[in-house]
Amino acid sequence: MRLSLLIATATCALMGGVAFPALAQQSTPFTLSSGSSRTPEQLAVAFEDADLSLSIDPASKSIEGRALLSFMTTAPLSAVVVELDTRFGISRISVNGEQVSNWSNPEGRLTIPLPRPVMAGQRLLVAIDYGGTPHTATRAPWDGGFVWSESDGKPWMATAVQGEGCDLIWPCIDHPMGEPQQMTLHMTVPAGLTAVTNGVRTGQTSDGTHTTSHWSTATPNTYAISLNVGPYREMAATYDSRYGNAIPLRFWPLESTPDDKAKRLFDQLPLMLDFFEDWVGPYPFADEKVGVVETPHLGMEHQTINAYGNGYKLDGKGYDWLMQHELAHEWFGNQMTNVSWDDMWLHEGFGTYMQPLYARRLNGERAMQAELETMRRTVANRFPMVTGHEQDAATVYNAETGPALDLYYKGALIAHTLRLMIGDEAFKRSLRELVYDRPDPAPGNFKPVYRTTADYVAIVNRIMAKDMGWFFDAYLYHAELPELVMERDGGEVTLTWKTGSALTFEMPLDVEIDGKPQTLPMQGGTARFRADPRAHILIDPQSKILRRLPYLEQWKTENRS
Repeated sequence: MRLSLLIATATCALMGGVAFPALAQQSTPFTLSSGSSRTPEQLAVAFEDADLSLSIDPASKSIEGRALLSFMTTAPLSAVVVELDTRFGISRISVNGEQVSNWSNPEGRLTIPLPRPVMAGQRLLVAIDYGGTPHTATRAPWDGGFVWSESDGKPWMATAVQGEGCDLIWPCIDHPMGEPQQMTLHMTVPAGLTAVTNGVRTGQTSDGTHTTSHWSTATPNTYAISLNVGPYREMAATYDSRYGNAIPLRFWPLESTPDDKAKRLFDQLPLMLDFFEDWVGPYPFADEKVGVVETPHLGMEHQTINAYGNGYKLDGKGYDWLMQHELAHEWFGNQMTNVSWDDMWLHEGFGTYMQPLYARRLNGERAMQAELETMRRTVANRFPMVTGHEQDAATVYNAETGPALDLYYKGALIAHTLRLMIGDEAFKRSLRELVYDRPDPAPGNFKPVYRTTADYVAIVNRIMAKDMGWFFDAYLYHAELPELVMERDGGEVTLTWKTGSALTFEMPLDVEIDGKPQTLPMQGGTARFRADPRAHILIDPQSKILRRLPYLEQWKTENRS
């Protein structure tokens, strides 16, 4: 059978009444983390297409699925390896239409021996029928999985799997670099409910009892595949981009959500989009949509369908921080994806910094500084932001093993320090080149990219035409913050930067001496000057530099005791 015909036949197959083997009662630790090193088999394929049909039963909190995965081999191969939660039973697996029975799924890493070895340049279509009761989130989105809830007595369900990965939902390569080039989703739900997911809705059918909606999306971030089912209504508008294109805006609030609250939130989207297109560049998925869906958990950055569960709260900031933060990840996470979870600060740090920048755009300097001060009080400095070797999500997001919240707030403060040091023009250009791999992005002239911390350091070095390694080494590869040591000997004042890095920290420093400002170049990490022995010396009066502040450390210590 030709592959194209096989795809069409399998996609249209009905999946009711399938008997699945006995299932594991709990997801394994391997499954409950994302980003483990890829196997040689996974490195030997290009993931071309994923076609996923899902039947979702809120009453039993179960799903049945058929995944059709198309791979092109890039090296000789004897098996296909993907990840799938062992809670799911598997009823049938085939490769190019030929059934495979000697597969194994220990710990959730599914190995499918090929009927016969193949050489490079061969296309493989793997069909997997599976189902069962998926892992339920205990505290989504921090502890992810399926979230089952109700709204006005009707089922309401969502998924959020950033830390745990796509294998809680479908058989995938659960690694940041495991994205398929194209994904099609077919979601069947009880009549009266609406199913919403990534990309563009291409059609919808109903038999009176169930409704099936069909969606298509390109190059989806693996953990950003999101299933949302509930009693939704749809709001639609169009955003006229500063780059000349028109972008569909879609919002799915619950039917029970008051109209004024839903409209107030939806009306913020154009202002946020204009900000991001100014500071970073064109919205990356304009040919699909800007999408937001109301969820029974706080939120998550799902490509073209961001989850929103902030309750439409007003908090005095003048904008909804949750929607703005998740929207930032369309650039920092979905368009630009980290090569490894070790580089997650590229997602979370820059994404978080967009909030105080947006606060300034709306309400001025004081609004920005208020947000930065709140962030500064949370910084823990227990682990380096980057280690330089591959890590998984469970390690970096756990405060006992990795930077955790420092990815967000310390990352944002590092970005703020960098911006003020190199200037807005150079900072904006560094973001554009990081996100689009070019300084002049425009609709149609870029594709999604993978990035490492080293990539961003190289970008800044090139823009500044000098080696900025001293900055990034001190802030990213060492847990402790740069410390400024001041010594006064009569009228002689010496200021010296102290860091955990072997590189000299040459951060220029603003000071006020009895109210008179001056800037010290700090060449060699040190500056010396004369001042009256009784002169008041104020260091960094505008709080430009992220540095060690002993008074904050003392406050945290006393609060913990």
